[in-house]
Amino acid sequence: MADAGNKESAPIGGDEFTNTELENNKNNTMVEEGSTLLRRMEISVAEAEKRTGKNTVNMQEIFTVYLIETRPIDAITEGHNPAAPDSLWRRYSEFEILRNYLLVTYPFIVVPPLPEKRAEFVWHKLSADNMDPDFVERRRVGLENFLLRMASHSVLSNDKILYHFLTEEHRWKEVVYETGFQAKAESRIKALSATFRVKNPDKRFTEMKHYSDELQSLTSQLLRVRARVADRLYGVYKVHGNYGRVFSYAASVDDMLEEEEHYADQLKEYLFYAEALRAVCRKHELTQYELETASSDLISKKQQREELATGMVRTFSFKGMTNKLFGQETPEQREAKLSLLEEQIVQGEETVTEKTVECEEYVKGAWVDMQRFKEQKDRDLREALIGYAIMQISMCKKGIQVWTNAKECFHKM
Repeated sequence: MADAGNKESAPIGGDEFTNTELENNKNNTMVEEGSTLLRRMEISVAEAEKRTGKNTVNMQEIFTVYLIETRPIDAITEGHNPAAPDSLWRRYSEFEILRNYLLVTYPFIVVPPLPEKRAEFVWHKLSADNMDPDFVERRRVGLENFLLRMASHSVLSNDKILYHFLTEEHRWKEVVYETGFQAKAESRIKALSATFRVKNPDKRFTEMKHYSDELQSLTSQLLRVRARVADRLYGVYKVHGNYGRVFSYAASVDDMLEEEEHYADQLKEYLFYAEALRAVCRKHELTQYELETASSDLISKKQQREELATGMVRTFSFKGMTNKLFGQETPEQREAKLSLLEEQIVQGEETVTEKTVECEEYVKGAWVDMQRFKEQKDRDLREALIGYAIMQISMCKKGIQVWTNAKECFHKM
């Protein structure tokens, strides 16, 4: 379902962003802005393989690794017999590290989700074992889709860490940890606190949160209904399979439902995309809260300066109470406090200006990427649901043909 580069996302990089986070990201970005990685490199996750090894606590474990193959587009277009692709193996956990890095580094982008680690919303006859060959194959497809999504994104595709992930097998982890992305990650408690304490939330982001909630709810309902229908269909076909060899088509129901599972995986991707949307909204709330806090602190400092300069102190303020208890301040003390307040006000004004610009640029960048995502979602889900309907029609036609053959058989008896 990933865009293979024929339709690029709306440009998000370049001169359009000037805030602090985006300036910092320039150090992580490859040259050739405006050109996606997918236009320069062919990327695939070619196969999966089970391996045995020792984990961090020195215990034996079985895990799956995935073979990533890359080849420069120039090598394909210029030569009739291109060289073999570069290849390396990655574990699922390494894909998780890459995505976590991108979430922290590009908080204004709806970062593509990974395929599920363990199967959910499956019909009961399908194995939920994450080592099951069919599940591993579907996850391989999902991981390839994840890489293609990022490689076709106008910002993510130009990140150096992504390039290292695709091309450097052994030193990649050192490179990503050197960025210090883990220390920059915002805690969920901090983000949740900001959600409840923001005084003037942006209506557009509030609506986008409702949009993500609705996307998650509707997709979950679709997946649950599909799992129930699959269970019912499985039961019907197995019962009919006992009627005789004329209904031998019933034996292929497992293959058909396995094919259906690929369409379910496409729906699951957007189920997980809902959380990626909410992450962008949470970061905006945190940025907005920091701006409001800085503004409130600046107003308080200016009020204190005014009170000191005029000598008019509110009776019920903290300052008014201390004056009553301990007497008035000397002119020297007042002058020293005024000087300190002036410095704090200058710093506060700089902070408010910086946070205002950061918030405005974040809104601009996030809104562009959210609109890009919505267009992508509409296109992908339309394609997936039409494909699912065509598959159902084809399956029904086969079923009708089976009953037609049975009817002719009965007439000949």
